[in-house]
Amino acid sequence: MPEIAEVARIVHYLKQHLVGRTIASVRAEEDDLLFGKVGTSASAFKTAMTGKKVLDARQQGKYFWLIMDSKPHPLMHLGMTGWIKFSNDNTSAYYRPKKEETDWPPRFSKFVLDLKGDPKCEVAFVDPRRLGRCRLIDVEADEMRKTSPLKENGPDPVIDKEIFTVEWLTELLRRKRVPVKALLLDQANISGIGNWVADETMYQAKLHPEQYSNTFSDEQIKRLHDAIVYVCGTAVDALAEADKFPKDWLMKYRWDKGKKNGGKLPNGAKITFLTVGGRTSAVVPSVQKKTAAVAGDVSESAAEASEVGEAEAKPKKKSAKRKSKATDEHVEPVETTTAANRPRRGRKQVDYEVKDESSDGEEAPAPKKQKTSSTPRKATSKKPALKKTNGAVKGIRGGTWRRDWACPSCFKAQEICQCSFQEGR
Repeated sequence: MPEIAEVARIVHYLKQHLVGRTIASVRAEEDDLLFGKVGTSASAFKTAMTGKKVLDARQQGKYFWLIMDSKPHPLMHLGMTGWIKFSNDNTSAYYRPKKEETDWPPRFSKFVLDLKGDPKCEVAFVDPRRLGRCRLIDVEADEMRKTSPLKENGPDPVIDKEIFTVEWLTELLRRKRVPVKALLLDQANISGIGNWVADETMYQAKLHPEQYSNTFSDEQIKRLHDAIVYVCGTAVDALAEADKFPKDWLMKYRWDKGKKNGGKLPNGAKITFLTVGGRTSAVVPSVQKKTAAVAGDVSESAAEASEVGEAEAKPKKKSAKRKSKATDEHVEPVETTTAANRPRRGRKQVDYEVKDESSDGEEAPAPKKQKTSSTPRKATSKKPALKKTNGAVKGIRGGTWRRDWACPSCFKAQEICQCSFQEGR
């Protein structure tokens, strides 16, 4: 995703090719994501831009906008893969473009601005994944940063140095308890910091990205503040060209993950990767030490207690579920066999009765009420069901009644029934 430095590069080229010129015409494709998600349309954008003169281009973090000679002003966000291209200049990209990317109009272009005068120039907004946004802000130019969505975002560490102070950062960190990298990635806190800038900042500050934000000392917060200002300022000054970054920066080697010589700095220090704030993070363990609680840390005693608790709780839960199923979906016992009333060997004993109103014209005695699960019992068929104490279950299974599961004479399972009824069959 384009971050503070990449957006600064876009603004640089907009000032070079667009500022001071008039837009002769606009070609825009209707896009319910690029325009529609922010309450604009391609037709409204064309009407607002055509014939207007561009006075300036400005930035706050990952957002940038054009100052027109009259309102409204277009405010844009590049999303994950958005970019601004110029028909007369291929150097705006911070990487060497592929051959097919030099064609004009470019693929995935969402709108194209045709400028009056010489040199001939067209400006295109391209976005393959359609995660970028373009909206119209109907306020005066000096009110742009006081309007949504800019006013909800935090200060820009490059252009808002009078706000982004050590004291301000200290108050922010200690007001929250989240992994520090997740805090940096949240644009509501600080504008412009994305994944690679956050990793570089944490590496330069020698801090671990998982450590909770409210656990840093004053000295560590000062290091973090200085690292943010240094990394963002250096990257913006270099217009996001990695070749101009200092050779000791982590970002020059973090992209080598999975390659033959990847995963190491030139001095041999190992680079590891973990997920923080939903993003893959590059960390150098020999430099970035944990000095306090980090996300996911649990004390040994708490972990042991948790393991014991789970070991005890799981069987009970399973047992309760099994009991509930047996009592709720099958018949309930009317009599329980104990040592005192257990019959002698060979004597017939029925521990469970079938509640069958049509069997002999009389209703069977009501079974004793048993405790079941707190879940309300689902209504079932009134047909009889049966369960044996030796584990053989008869009766309703899957909601279907089958008479041949039990002997209708002695109510025993047919595999153990030896009465005359069974022999007669």
